[in-house]
Amino acid sequence: MAPRSARCLPRRSRSRSAARSIRKCERAATEPPFFHHGSKERLTVKHLVASLAVTFALIGLSACGEDSTLPATAGYGPHPTLPQPQSSALPTVNIATAVGWPEGGAPKPAEGFAVKAFARDLDHPRWLLVLPNGDVLVAETNGPKRPDDSKGITGWVAGIVMKMAGAETPSANRITLLRDTNGDGVADVRHVFLKDLNSPFGMALVGNDLYVADSDALLRFPYKAGETEIGEPGVKVIDLPAGPINHHWTKNVIASPDGKRLYVTVGSNSNVGENGLDKEVGRAAIYEVDIATGRSRIFASGLRNPNGMDWEPVTGTLWTVVNERDEIGNDLVPDYMTSVKDGAFYGWPFVYYGEHVDARVSPQDPALVAKAIAPDYALGSHTASLGLHFYRGDLFPAQYKGGAFIGQHGSWNRKPRSGYKVIFVAFKDGKPVGLPKDVLAGFVNEDGDALGRPVGVFEDKAGALLVADDVGNIVWRLVPAVK
Repeated sequence: MAPRSARCLPRRSRSRSAARSIRKCERAATEPPFFHHGSKERLTVKHLVASLAVTFALIGLSACGEDSTLPATAGYGPHPTLPQPQSSALPTVNIATAVGWPEGGAPKPAEGFAVKAFARDLDHPRWLLVLPNGDVLVAETNGPKRPDDSKGITGWVAGIVMKMAGAETPSANRITLLRDTNGDGVADVRHVFLKDLNSPFGMALVGNDLYVADSDALLRFPYKAGETEIGEPGVKVIDLPAGPINHHWTKNVIASPDGKRLYVTVGSNSNVGENGLDKEVGRAAIYEVDIATGRSRIFASGLRNPNGMDWEPVTGTLWTVVNERDEIGNDLVPDYMTSVKDGAFYGWPFVYYGEHVDARVSPQDPALVAKAIAPDYALGSHTASLGLHFYRGDLFPAQYKGGAFIGQHGSWNRKPRSGYKVIFVAFKDGKPVGLPKDVLAGFVNEDGDALGRPVGVFEDKAGALLVADDVGNIVWRLVPAVK
């Protein structure tokens, strides 16, 4: 008889799905915990069988987990549908396995747009900064060593999921400079701008100072316009929460419009505090740093994993996109973007969207919960919304002016999958209006494999939209199609 996971599939799909599952298990079996690090000494057959059992259990969950019953639009907008939470012994695992782009492959732009590669053959490009002279900085990066974030079966399962997603490659730990000297929309100059960093992510330029958010510190480097590398060592501005867990390791940084302050994101150390709330001190927050004095404080908290930040052009208000919690159903909890209010608490881990209590978190904090405010605009459950950029240019049609582009890295535990695209949300009078529009899709093929995964988004000097793709190892450039 066919395995239960196969029986849950249409008959025509069983052999292909089973073959893919076996290949994934075979690949997983060549990695820890099946071999000790360094020694390559095999573990016992007992451990092997137990590990494979977990793998097949996850595959079964992926095949048999119930699909969402809500329309895709239900998890978007200022008032998303929030169903009752669901619990299970193991979460649904429905990751799009990273395979990369075939020769000549590219994502699908919205009607009226065209896309081509600005730069190829990068090493896990995740974040972007465009300098005033038009040079493009790309953070080629991945997670640092986090020995306490991968313990036990849960950690091993997470490792397999990350490997399937293409997120287990060693970090290049560098920032690369890309330059288009002839204006054809393709970088023809490439230099290692900064090296030997520690999982760098966000970057911000203030005058002649370049700030880089490493996974454990905010650094400052001297910058001269037009230079292609920085040889001087960085100066530490502040330490950032890190340590042996450092679950959400990415740290982003943005400068205030007047150049006097910096804002730095720090994600949580867990899904919902399961590592202990003492491990969450100073995390799940956005910090404000006074450049003149170096003093820092928590500007806003209760933000599980904030990443992209930008200033809304009409009101000058800081906005961020946030990855919300997992493992309580396909449609909980929607990621979101929100204006960031000084001193505000946005609920994590105790509640979500204002008053919805997460019963998994104990003890609760009634006084803090009473202060929780709901975010402004939902971006779909488990979409892994990371990039955020408000469009200020004139190259795109007028309806894009002032709206927000959002890079959605894509889900790992939702059926059907969500994200894996770049979307646009229109703004009016400083607030989001209507439903999002897909502007760059096609990152997942018909077999459910990830050809690419969008992360950071940024507008170049000409007004085109650059998109970092950390599976395709490409920076894409989106422009209006030639009529």
